Amino acid sequence: MEDCVFCKIVKGEIPATEIYRDDKILVFKDANPVKPTHFLVIPTEHVADFTQVSADVLVAIKNKITDLINNIGLAKQGYRVEVNGGAAMGVPHLHFHLLAPINVAEKV
Repeated sequence: MEDCVFCKIVKGEIPATEIYRDDKILVFKDANPVKPTHFLVIPTEHVADFTQVSADVLVAIKNKITDLINNIGLAKQGYRVEVNGGAAMGVPHLHFHLLAPINVAEKV
């Protein structure tokens, strides 16, 4: 999609601090982080909503988020994985937020 900010990041038209990239997914630091660790995990192909993601891309996203949690030690800090859909999406391209640290007393 030509107007999609995340598609432009995938194409390199908008700079981002990349953490990981393969043929299915891209992980990069959020430009406006709300936590010290705030990564976005997106499909490299435009997927408008969670209900439209293929099983293989969803598994790739899950596996990479799991790798990040384990390799950075986020389980000890507490972490949150968030995904919005439909009208709740700030950018209409499927994206998962990986946020840490999370205190159990924080409200959802």
